[in-house]
Amino acid sequence: MVLAVVDDLLFSSKIRSVGLTVGRTATFVRDRASVLPGIRTHRPDIVIFDLDRKELDPIGAIREIRMQEDIKRVRIIGFASHVHAERFAEAREAGIDVAMARSAFVIALPKILSGDWAIES
Repeated sequence: MVLAVVDDLLFSSKIRSVGLTVGRTATFVRDRASVLPGIRTHRPDIVIFDLDRKELDPIGAIREIRMQEDIKRVRIIGFASHVHAERFAEAREAGIDVAMARSAFVIALPKILSGDWAIES
């Protein structure tokens, strides 16, 4: 099960369609307040963040997840525009497992959703 904190329709559609091809379901949350309850309710093994969506406060959400004893071990993967190097650094500092450029994310998505963790950030 995948929880995606993504409100971009193109990426939502891509995650959903690739998930179907590898037998994974995805649930989407589109606001910051739904992140922790979404993780606790759905118990995903992967949480995907669109790091470019500042209004969703992905960095703050990642920090908050890592502070919660019951959910802090969930695998977190995020993507952003390749020009936002500072966002990748902030995400790593907050505790993200993998942060990658949007283009690399699209290429790696089948492996990510198949549970192949040999993906480098």
